[in-house]
Amino acid sequence: MPTIGNYFHLHLVSDSTGETLITVARAVAAQYANVTAVEHVYPLVRSQKQLDRVLDEIEEAPGIVLFTLLEKDLVGRLEAKCKDINIPSLSIIGPVMQLFEAYLGAATTGRVGAQHVLNAEYFKRIDALNYTMMHDDGQHVEGLEEADVVLVGVSRTSKTPTSIYLANRGIRTANVPLVPGIPLPHQLETLKKPLVVSLHATPERLIQVRQNRLLSMGADSGNDDYIDRQAVADEVAHARKLSAKFSWAQLDVTRRSIEETAAAVMKLFSDRQRQRLPE
Repeated sequence: MPTIGNYFHLHLVSDSTGETLITVARAVAAQYANVTAVEHVYPLVRSQKQLDRVLDEIEEAPGIVLFTLLEKDLVGRLEAKCKDINIPSLSIIGPVMQLFEAYLGAATTGRVGAQHVLNAEYFKRIDALNYTMMHDDGQHVEGLEEADVVLVGVSRTSKTPTSIYLANRGIRTANVPLVPGIPLPHQLETLKKPLVVSLHATPERLIQVRQNRLLSMGADSGNDDYIDRQAVADEVAHARKLSAKFSWAQLDVTRRSIEETAAAVMKLFSDRQRQRLPE
């Protein structure tokens, strides 16, 4: 069915939380800037009765159907309904599971939501998140040595959101602001275990973000050094000098999203861990 105006209906049917579906669907939908996906998300669909409600809604608003269902009877009914009303449907994990089965020579266990079980990895993420929240924005610097990663940078280089993203990947992350006129915490100068990454952005980008920040807070910018071109340029230069002095890894975040910045930090962290492995 063609799009209606500049939007189309996108049905996401999952027997678990639906996170996988949402991530994949949004990544693809983002490639189509001139049309908007109207998302209909149906998590925890595990019975015929629950599926009946989903099928009714799909029929009322036909569109693309993506699903992650493991129960074959549910898959069969969903695919049959989509074929009957002539709309496309696709299993997001089906082809991947078939590839795994073919390569490993073993059938899947069919455990619904198996990736969300409360295992050691789950508790590692919770521990990392707790640590990161306690060590945000230069708090509790006495515990920096316990971090996996320490992010440093001037104001508005996305230290906090990047830290939280990394924590959700199980990486204990602290962040420390580099503020003009304020000495570095001495703990930051002597770190041995953590990877220290200095986040940088161009003065132009920082000024733009800071101006938006001031506007959202209803603050009067005046002649504040916070957005003064020369003052911001000096901040950036000072941060780079500190990075060189202490041999911190440097990452330019000017054109990076939070996800891209976190991915780059995770690669640096992974490379460092690999280098530290005993021969």
